[in-house]
Amino acid sequence: MSHPHPELPIGPDGAVVNHPIKITDELPKFIGAPLNWISIAMMGIVIFSGFLMACTFGAVVVIRYGFGGDLFAYEEWLLAIGIVGFFAGAVVASERQAHIRADVLGSAITNSTAIWWRNFVVLVIELFVTLFIVYACYISIADDFSFPRLRATPVLGIPFVSWRIAIMIGFTLMAVFTAAYLYVHIRKGLGLPLKSDSAKESKK
Repeated sequence: MSHPHPELPIGPDGAVVNHPIKITDELPKFIGAPLNWISIAMMGIVIFSGFLMACTFGAVVVIRYGFGGDLFAYEEWLLAIGIVGFFAGAVVASERQAHIRADVLGSAITNSTAIWWRNFVVLVIELFVTLFIVYACYISIADDFSFPRLRATPVLGIPFVSWRIAIMIGFTLMAVFTAAYLYVHIRKGLGLPLKSDSAKESKK
């Protein structure tokens, strides 16, 4: 790299450190705007699913131990909602780069060029691994549809493939946000202007 730069300083809330700009704001508008709405929708799903699971488990305790009854087949529909909420949360974590990483090189490397290459390699590996999982999800879904009748839960008849589709969508969006960080990281390494740099200059 002719103009090495340190990695874009991303905070835990998904914004560039010291600048109120999210990673989606660094992308072309026709890409960043839909991804921003997707991120908001995923957060809404996380909040809704978490609230619903908390209320459901509370109701189960009251009904089971207070009245000796049980909620009808709640395990089936709550599992579906839990899976969707879990992977929606994973998408939000990818948008904010909040996933936990077991990486000792991040604290051992101090050279700016080496830091850039290290983060480039990490992002490329993350992208390829996530894309491979998306492909594996596709194979699993195709296998489900190869049966003459979709396999489903015994009571409510919720198709198992619906969960697998939700998982595939989650990993696909995780790959998209990883690719977005890779795009911004490459621009940073090439010395190309970023909106976060413009925000920094405007505050001076």
